[in-house]
Amino acid sequence: MEIGHYILYGLQVAFQPMNLFYCFVGVFTGTLIGVLPGIGPVGTMSLLLPITFHITPVGAIIMLAGIYYGAQYGGSTTAILANIPGEASSVTTCLDGYQMARKGKAGLALGVSAVGSFIAGTLTIFGLIFLAYPLAKAALKFGPPEYFSLMCMGLVILTFLTQGSMFKALMVALLGLLIGLVGLDPFTAKPRFTFGFKELMDGVGIVPVTMGLFGISEVLLNLEATIKRDVYEMEITGLWSSLTEWVDAKWAILRGTVVGFFLGILPGGGAILSSFVSYALEKRFSKHPEKFGTGVIEGVAAPESANNAAAQSCLIPLLSLGIPPNVVMAVLYGGLLIHGIQPGPFLLRDHPDIFWGLSMSMYVGNIMLLALNLPLIGLWVRILRVPYPILFPLILFFCAIGVYTVNNSVFDIYLMVIFGLAGYLMKKFDFEPAPLAMAYVLSPILESSFRQSLSLSGGSFAVFFSRPISLVCMVLVVLLLAFQIVSSYVAKWRVQAAKIKTYEGE
Repeated sequence: MEIGHYILYGLQVAFQPMNLFYCFVGVFTGTLIGVLPGIGPVGTMSLLLPITFHITPVGAIIMLAGIYYGAQYGGSTTAILANIPGEASSVTTCLDGYQMARKGKAGLALGVSAVGSFIAGTLTIFGLIFLAYPLAKAALKFGPPEYFSLMCMGLVILTFLTQGSMFKALMVALLGLLIGLVGLDPFTAKPRFTFGFKELMDGVGIVPVTMGLFGISEVLLNLEATIKRDVYEMEITGLWSSLTEWVDAKWAILRGTVVGFFLGILPGGGAILSSFVSYALEKRFSKHPEKFGTGVIEGVAAPESANNAAAQSCLIPLLSLGIPPNVVMAVLYGGLLIHGIQPGPFLLRDHPDIFWGLSMSMYVGNIMLLALNLPLIGLWVRILRVPYPILFPLILFFCAIGVYTVNNSVFDIYLMVIFGLAGYLMKKFDFEPAPLAMAYVLSPILESSFRQSLSLSGGSFAVFFSRPISLVCMVLVVLLLAFQIVSSYVAKWRVQAAKIKTYEGE
């Protein structure tokens, strides 16, 4: 009965006219960003952060969240019609979605993508409602040692799941921790790492960091890449033509939802990993795995359901534990802090309008996306044809305006350019920027938890191993690092053994 009361309260918040407007702006912008390969949801959320300073915290969070899960819808459109993943999470959708379009089933592929995403989003919202409160209640038992250990584990898992070298990811994460230390010491109020710049006394802002790493760097990378866009131009029909194929897709949608829900909660999981895992799982369950990649409906339904479920389930650890599981949630975390709201176990008690309003607005947003995406496919196709030489200067212009308006500071524009160049070079040399952004956001909490723990223990590091929860997290950190080190040595040994065998054979 109490849950029902809170759901009604959340609907009341979500259906306020301004919150409905912010929800629409968020999902529409997210879909547009998903359609256009380039800046991505992280850069877009960073770009719109300054705008949220002048609206209510509820409206700001509703809009920012809408950008993320809206981008998952838009990414499927460009993947199916142009064989270009608008989002990284839509890479697997290209495999079968574009092949379906070439067979004249573009409408069916877009339909199952939209409906699967809606079903996954709806089920995930109920999971968010029923899981967030127990997790928040359990988090009340956490002290500084538990928070420090949990965040260490989250960073290690994130670096463990990156596509490149884990050692490179750890190096980047340590750099992010150092950047987060810039500014005044929270305990002594003495400046550190400011190098005489008074603009750095308050630390490095989240907007220049994220917009540079994920916005400017993406523009630079796309400018040097030649992308051929062969947009599917036939009339898009047959959304509901084949009942048999819709029946085939039902279990793929449900399995994709379950995979996306649980991987979205894990640190480093998110929509990208969920779409790949769900596609591989669906291929394993299929009676005709050899047909995957030739245009089967399950190859579209599973990853699209998974990435949308993950995009919404990752809010669970953010809102209930105060720990962002991926870089997009790190930006959302920064947006909450800017409004003076600390995510975590007390959020449901102190700011019920934020939690319940956001939860219900996501359901409303999913309905909006279902209504928007299919009728507006013609518009998205036209936008896909916008030449990059026109599109990217506009993105750079809006990035500069967005960064400047945060503090009315030209220095922040310089910072954005520096981080943009750094992000570009990182991607060129296979260093992923996501661990840096995550570590940067978590750095203040990590430092305060570490120093508070040592104060409680009189300077003894045993405090991190004397409490059960902290001990489990620390053991997992050690095991994950040890596994990566051992596996890297084993891989090198196998390569050397293969070379010796080849040499002896000659």
